[in-house]
Amino acid sequence: MGTFIGHVYPGLFLILYGLYQAIVVSKAVIFKDSLLDPSCHPTNKGRWARLWKISYRGLLKMVTGSILIAYEISCIKGGLVLMNRQLPPRFLYPKEWQHLTMFILLTLNGCVDVMSRNLLPQRCVLLEKGSLVLTFYVLLLLLVSHVQDTTGIELQIHYLLILVVFLLMLVLTIELWTPDTFQLLLIEAFLFLMMGSWLMQAGFILYRPVTGYPWQDDDISDIMFVTTFFCWHVMINALCLLGIYGLSALWHRCHCPSLKLMGSKEAPYHKGTVGPLYKLLQEVEQSEKDEQALLLSKSSS
Repeated sequence: MGTFIGHVYPGLFLILYGLYQAIVVSKAVIFKDSLLDPSCHPTNKGRWARLWKISYRGLLKMVTGSILIAYEISCIKGGLVLMNRQLPPRFLYPKEWQHLTMFILLTLNGCVDVMSRNLLPQRCVLLEKGSLVLTFYVLLLLLVSHVQDTTGIELQIHYLLILVVFLLMLVLTIELWTPDTFQLLLIEAFLFLMMGSWLMQAGFILYRPVTGYPWQDDDISDIMFVTTFFCWHVMINALCLLGIYGLSALWHRCHCPSLKLMGSKEAPYHKGTVGPLYKLLQEVEQSEKDEQALLLSKSSS
């Protein structure tokens, strides 16, 4: 991962994952559907319904993690050896082993998603969330250890990345108790976008600067502009989320003219509660009138 491609590929995966999460959340909010188990489209019936229920997020994690594992191993000439043969033996390639641990966790998390959604008799959302939270707890520990021998520009980049991972870990931990909350899932999608875009930006800053000249660790202006670029990523990703929701709403309005009708069918409890409540009020009023008439007849007699 200590290369340009090693930063860009994981960043691209995280961006795609965040975009997918944002689209799923926007669709669920527009259709007033469940955020955890959205119902399939009415046209998806029969054999296509099984394809709709496949855990694409899990498959994406498994494929991306496997590719990154193979890439990390292939980058080391002579193989990724744990220790040398000298006396006393010394550990080799500490950062590469940390990268490999991250990618293995990503692959295992994808396996858990696929197992929960497609292999278990009933989907276990708590298992999926718990596995993702555990992955980010370990990722945070690895990143904190990862910056032990870094300084200057690289240290500032990793500090900002650790901040995003820490916030994402907090959000995912809260989701263990409230997994179907729109605000938390939206923040989760935003933080995944932030993590992915910042990883890609880190690849350009550290390995392929746009100017062709490397950034200077002893220049305070370069270090300050790293934070400025991070703030620009915050604004751009927030506008991206807003654009995804707007485009999703526009697309559903144009291609689904019966959107309001579907929304009313998905929430029938509104109609179901108004009728009986109105009848109950009528019965109460009628009984009150009967009691008043009975009292008047008694008083007159």
